[in-house]
Amino acid sequence: MLASLIVIFFAIGLHEYSHAKFADLAGDPTPRYYGRVTLNLFKHFDPLGTIMIVITSITGYGIGWGKPVMVDPRKMRNPRWDHFISVAAGPLSNIAQAVVWAIVFRVIIHPGGSLPSMFVLYLVTMGVIINLSLCFFNLIPLGPLDGHWLVGAFLPDDLRARWYLFNRQVGTIFLFGIIILGQLGGGGSIIGKIIGPPVGYMFRLLTGVPIPL
Repeated sequence: MLASLIVIFFAIGLHEYSHAKFADLAGDPTPRYYGRVTLNLFKHFDPLGTIMIVITSITGYGIGWGKPVMVDPRKMRNPRWDHFISVAAGPLSNIAQAVVWAIVFRVIIHPGGSLPSMFVLYLVTMGVIINLSLCFFNLIPLGPLDGHWLVGAFLPDDLRARWYLFNRQVGTIFLFGIIILGQLGGGGSIIGKIIGPPVGYMFRLLTGVPIPL
């Protein structure tokens, strides 16, 4: 539990900070106004999202969310694509963290080296798994996840507006329905089956070993 919490603290906190920082760099003062352009990672946590990722990381793939970063694309220098970059920065930060954890993983399991403690081994393993899970979970194109904003950037203006409205009204409910039904159905998490293959592939690519789930 402690190892997972350490990973989650940085995974979610840096994810949300990246959203805020890149929106700030694009000229949008909104994240700074709300105090989100900060490396005080406690400012970026949503209680329900944090509880969700703690529970799901213990039972399988960690899925959850941080406190949403308020931005106003209209105040960015290039509203459409600066917003795209600020959204993409979140999942990309998790990929970057997964790479760092994977490097440590490879170092500590290097043949000829001393065996690490089980805590350290679990810490670096979950460092890769949780960050990859957060990345691919957030790329699902349903509101309020990052993926629906990324898809919207490529749509024509009128269709983009309807797409965002759909996700505010229906997409979020649909997403939570999938999560709840997957947990209650007894057949395994639906979200886990969606993000499992890319997480497993990337874990093996980064660490050189199959995912230990």
